[in-house]
Amino acid sequence: MKDLRSKIDEIDSAMERLFEERMSVVERIAMEKKAAGRAVEDAAREKEMMDRRCSALGDKRLEGYYTSFLRSAIEVSKQYQTDIIYGPDSLGKDILVENGSLFKAAELLAVGSGKVLIVTDSGVPEEYSRTVARSLSDAGIKTSFCTIDQGEANKSLESYRKVMESLVEGRFTRTDAVVAVGGGVVGDLAGFVAATFMRGIRFFNIPTTLLSQIDSSIGGKTAIDFCGVKNIVGAFHFPTRVLIDPDTLTTLPGRQLSNGLAEAIKMAATGDAELFSILEISTDLKNDLPEIIRRCLLFKKGVVEADPKESGLRRVLNFGHTVGHAIEACGEGKYLHGEAVAMGMLYFAEGEARQRIETLLSKYSLPVGHDIPAARLAEFITHDKKASGNEITVVKVSKIGSFRFETINIQDLRL
Repeated sequence: MKDLRSKIDEIDSAMERLFEERMSVVERIAMEKKAAGRAVEDAAREKEMMDRRCSALGDKRLEGYYTSFLRSAIEVSKQYQTDIIYGPDSLGKDILVENGSLFKAAELLAVGSGKVLIVTDSGVPEEYSRTVARSLSDAGIKTSFCTIDQGEANKSLESYRKVMESLVEGRFTRTDAVVAVGGGVVGDLAGFVAATFMRGIRFFNIPTTLLSQIDSSIGGKTAIDFCGVKNIVGAFHFPTRVLIDPDTLTTLPGRQLSNGLAEAIKMAATGDAELFSILEISTDLKNDLPEIIRRCLLFKKGVVEADPKESGLRRVLNFGHTVGHAIEACGEGKYLHGEAVAMGMLYFAEGEARQRIETLLSKYSLPVGHDIPAARLAEFITHDKKASGNEITVVKVSKIGSFRFETINIQDLRL
């Protein structure tokens, strides 16, 4: 046994050297792709690698194991190439932030073949979805529309059915796609439809509000509300690509802009002290928004990649949401999502951090108090999907830029 383990150690050492040599070649390939403006993905090359390598195995019993090993090696190589081409502080190829990008939707989304259903709502300027449709149509892609009514109340089974009917009646297949053009309601609903139609088809997201651009657009969470409980029915379904055009914010009402800034404050408070300072000292929000959006996306992207299914770290994104969702539900339309989250943060912020957060919320016209009875809030929190029995894990902030998780009994919440 000892001799066999020594042999394994020798092989592992040799593999380390070969891995380093392989990644050195991968780096050179990445630089050539970058210079030529070529994409990281090369499906034909990957298939050729899989076919050729597996056919060279002498022991066919190992074929399945080696296939899994090789696929992992390919994914690692692609990630390394992506990091080299786009840089560690880049959003990568699948999250695009560019002024005027709606006019280049076909080129930037790279939908490919198949039909597209554009899902939007009555509150989104019609010119946005029409601009996207023209771009896709000019590229030879057949498009159709499904428009739901504006508002959180329409993130419902009825709207889900309406969008599903559009796909069925349009004879959509697994090779087709759904494109969301709008805010978080549209993105959540369209994404959930894409996740469940034929067990999952491609989903592209074009968020047009600040809240959806910096938060819901890239997380992969899709959902609808049910029985008065927010996001209680849903699935994880990551968008193939996200296209963010900051120009869409020029038509956004001031209240909706503040609504989005609440999520920016949440991310800054839990993981980016520098962003929090930018928000504190900003005197020209329009000029600072591109950097605010970029930093928020980088923060969320890092969290989501580390914990895609919300089994650990990703719960940090729930700061302010435990009570915030209850405030939003009990308010019955009185508060927007960001406004409810803003108030929800104050329940779990402590010391100096609480004062700075409250001051920043007031600066951006976000509410810091409400008159909803504690008993009503507690009733909604017991149905929160993050609850486990009588306990719930909350995010607390006592120092800006850091956080901690704490599991508490729902009855002990100070509401």
